[in-house]
Amino acid sequence: MTQAAEQFLNTAKTTMADLNTMTATTMAGFSKLMELNMATAQAAMAEAAEQMQAAFAMKSPQDLTAVAGQVPPVAEKAAAYGRAVAGIVTETGTALTKATEAKFAEMQAQAIAGIETAMKNAPAGSEGAVAAFRNAIAAGQASMATAQSQAKHAMETAGKQFASASEMAVKAAKSASKTK
Repeated sequence: MTQAAEQFLNTAKTTMADLNTMTATTMAGFSKLMELNMATAQAAMAEAAEQMQAAFAMKSPQDLTAVAGQVPPVAEKAAAYGRAVAGIVTETGTALTKATEAKFAEMQAQAIAGIETAMKNAPAGSEGAVAAFRNAIAAGQASMATAQSQAKHAMETAGKQFASASEMAVKAAKSASKTK
């Protein structure tokens, strides 16, 4: 087998292994979401059954007030569920991002090494073109690093805003239930 064919096969094997790892990470995230949804549904059904039992056991209107005071507000449950979903999505996204960044850095390093090898064999008198090409590569790398940094910052900001909105919704629901 030629060296190019071996290199192609090695690259294909590595790519498949990376794809399998990312697929497993994604499926693990979906599995966690499904487990959360099942646990939430089971808890809701159990709570509904408890409330029905309590309602059937009531003997006076005052009993209704006592039972209603024991039920946690829906907004708190929804916020807790939202935080759990956000945590799973963030965890899975972070794992995928790290894997992607590592693979991209590896591919970039291989590409640059190949380009450097090719430039060493450039014909005499092409030093200016080689220097311009190196500058273009450096500028591209800097742009990519900036874009990755901005994307990370945007994701962190969105996560913080989601958490803040959830907390505000819980506080608003508590405040509204106290004024009734």
